[in-house]
Formats: sequence, structure tokens, C-alpha cells
Amino acid sequence: MWEPPPEHPLRRLFAGLAEHAFFSHLGVADPPLIDYLSGLLARFVHNDDLYQLRGASGRPLTELAELVIEAERLPAGGRTRRDYYRHIGDFALFWTGVYPEAVERQRSRAGKDAFVSYTAQGKRGYLLTSRMEEQQHHDAEAGLYRRLSDQFEVCALGLRAVRDDLNRMQVRE
Repeated sequence: MWEPPPEHPLRRLFAGLAEHAFFSHLGVADPPLIDYLSGLLARFVHNDDLYQLRGASGRPLTELAELVIEAERLPAGGRTRRDYYRHIGDFALFWTGVYPEAVERQRSRAGKDAFVSYTAQGKRGYLLTSRMEEQQHHDAEAGLYRRLSDQFEVCALGLRAVRDDLNRMQVRE
């Protein structure tokens, strides 16, 4: 998983846009949450990170339903299961916030995701991740994932505002 350092220009761009969107448009002042979301945007610039998890066949998991099924097959606890649930939250939040029209197209197709609520599964993924972090005594991280779960819809709105700002930047050029 590629995680750009905070000083990377792409990360700084997303951090500025996310801060503006969350502070100005939504009135959300939560720097760790906003930092996490700007990192999510920078990570998912690469499709390899968006589709990083693989199924039993070795092919990338591209549908949310597949991710959930695979996570449920893993042994309870452990880093791998936590990573899957975190990725489920990230995956669902990214698509719900940045490309909601793609989620609607996915739901209208005859695939597994036609029966899945991205919002419900994203909230669940972050909630389960927070509980696993609590078990590992990582209280700050657990709190962040709990806020991502509790404020999933607000985070999606903020990511949509970031996308809108990016679109306006392109029009001006």
C-alpha cells in the first residue's frame, strides 16, 4: 500500500482541499479525521491500492460484497481481518463520497453489489476495525475508526465537496 508522506504535493493538495471542505462547508474540525481522509484520497489515486485485496483465486476483489464475504472467511481477530474491515470502510467511503454515481450504476447491474448498502457496510467495517483496535489497546486509532463509522455520511459529503473543488480547479485551468 502506497502512503505518500505528509509533505508530498499530492497529499498536501488533498489535505488543503479536505480541510477547506470539512471546516468551511460542514463545520467539522477534527484534524485526525481530516488527515485520515486526505491520506485515503492520496492512497486511492493508484488503482492497485483501491483493489489491493485478493480473493482465494488470487484475483483482485473489485466488489464490496466480495470484500465482505472474504473478510468473514478469515479467522476472528488478527491483523489480516482488521485490515480487511478497514479496507471495506475505506473502499465504501471512497466510492460513496467521491463517485456516488458509480455506486448507483453498480447497484443497477446484475452483480453482488446490487444487494449491498455501501453506507451500511462502510460503517460496519469501520466499527469492527475500531473494536479490534480497542482490543489491541490502541485507543486513539479506535476512536478515529469509531468516528469514521459514526460520521460516515458526513465524511462522504466532505469527500464529495473535495471532488467538487477539484472539478472547479480543472475548469479554471
